[in-house]
Amino acid sequence: MHYTSQIAQRYLFSKKHISLISTLTFISIIGVTIGTALLIVVLSVLNGFFEVVKGFLLSYDPDLRLEASASATFKQNEEVLSRISALPEVTLLSPYVEGKALLTNNNEESKVIEIRGVENNTFVKFIEIENSIDAGIFDLSVRNGKPGLVISELLRQELDLSLGDEVALLSASGMRRTLTHITVPRLYRFEVRGTYTLEHIGEGAQAFIDIAAAQRLFRVRNNISGIDIKLTDSELAEDVKPGVQSSLGSGYKVSTWYDLQKPLYDVMYLEKWGAYIILMIIIIVAVLNIIGSLTMIVIQKRRDIGILISMGYTKSAIKTIFRKQGLYIGIIGCVFGGLFGLLLCWLQIKFQIIKLSTAFLIDAYPVQIQILDVALILLGSLFLCIAASWFPATKASEVQPANAVRYE
Repeated sequence: MHYTSQIAQRYLFSKKHISLISTLTFISIIGVTIGTALLIVVLSVLNGFFEVVKGFLLSYDPDLRLEASASATFKQNEEVLSRISALPEVTLLSPYVEGKALLTNNNEESKVIEIRGVENNTFVKFIEIENSIDAGIFDLSVRNGKPGLVISELLRQELDLSLGDEVALLSASGMRRTLTHITVPRLYRFEVRGTYTLEHIGEGAQAFIDIAAAQRLFRVRNNISGIDIKLTDSELAEDVKPGVQSSLGSGYKVSTWYDLQKPLYDVMYLEKWGAYIILMIIIIVAVLNIIGSLTMIVIQKRRDIGILISMGYTKSAIKTIFRKQGLYIGIIGCVFGGLFGLLLCWLQIKFQIIKLSTAFLIDAYPVQIQILDVALILLGSLFLCIAASWFPATKASEVQPANAVRYE
C-alpha cells in the first residue's frame, strides 16, 4: 500500500519507449503549462489596467464623499466636520459646491460647463492640481474686485480664451429666475487666472471658482453640495464608510471611491473573471487529454492491476495510484506554467517589452501580479487535473483479477 506513488510514477513516466500514452501525457502537461501561464499573464495585465484606471480616477475622485441623502445641498455644519475629522484615518476634508452654468466671453461664444466651487488652500492639497497647471496659477481669490477662475486647457482652446480674460457665468437658477420674473439675467464675472490638464477618466469639473462665489452663483447661500474626504490609505474606504455613516445618521449619504465609479469598476471586474473562465477552457482541453491518457494506461496495465489486487491492494489503493498520476501532471504543469507566467510578467514590468500606441495615456501594457490570483489559478488548474483522474481511477478499481489475467 505504501508504493502507490512509485507505481503511479512508473506507469506515467515509463522510460522504456515512447508510446501514444506518453505522447498524450506530454501534451496534457504542455496544455496545463500554457493555460496556467496565459491565465497569470492575462489576469496580471487586467489588474494593471485596473490600477491605472483607478489611479487616474483617484487623482480627481476622493476616497470618501459625503452628500445629503434627500437633497442636492445641505448646510455646512461645523459639528459634522469635527466628527469626521476626529476619525484617525481621515487626513483632509474639502467641502465643495457644484453645478452647471453658462459661460460666455467677450467674443460672444458660450458653453454650458460644469462648475465646482472649492476652498483654494484645501483643494490644492486634496488633488495636487498645482502640478497639472499648464499656464498661470491656481488662484481663486478676489483681486481688483474680480474673483478668479481656473479652467481646463481644452475649454480654453475651444473658447479661445487667454489668461486675464474676463468671462461671465450664469447658473441654471439664474436663467430660471430671468424667465419667470422677466428680469435682466444677473451675470457673475470672473477673471481667468490659470488653465489645467487633469488626466482623469470620465466627466469632471471644467472650471473651478471659490466656494463662496459658487454659493452666490448657484443661490445656495451657506449650503454646500458635499464634502470630499481624503484618508491615509484609499483601501481603507470600505472599512471607514460604516463608521462615518453611523456617526452622521441617515440624513447623509457616504460613498467610497468605488461607489462613485461603480459601473466602470464592475465592468472591469467582470472582464477579469470572464477572461479567467474563458482561458480555463485551454486547461479543460488538456484535462480531456489526461482522461484519455490515463484511460489508456488502465487498459494497457489491466493485467498489472489484477495482480496488484491479488496481492492485497484495495480498491482505494488502486484509485490512489491513478489519482496521483493526475496529481503529478497537474503539479508539473502548474509549476512550469506558474514560473513561465511570472517570468513573462516580470519581463514586462522590468523592460516594458509590449508597447501601447501613442494614443494611450501609458506607454506599455501595465502588469500587476496579485498573489491571490496566482493562487486561484494554480489551485483551479490542479483541481481540474485531479478531477480528470477520477473516471480512469474508478475504472481501474473495478478490474476483476481473474478476468484481468484471463484477458492477458
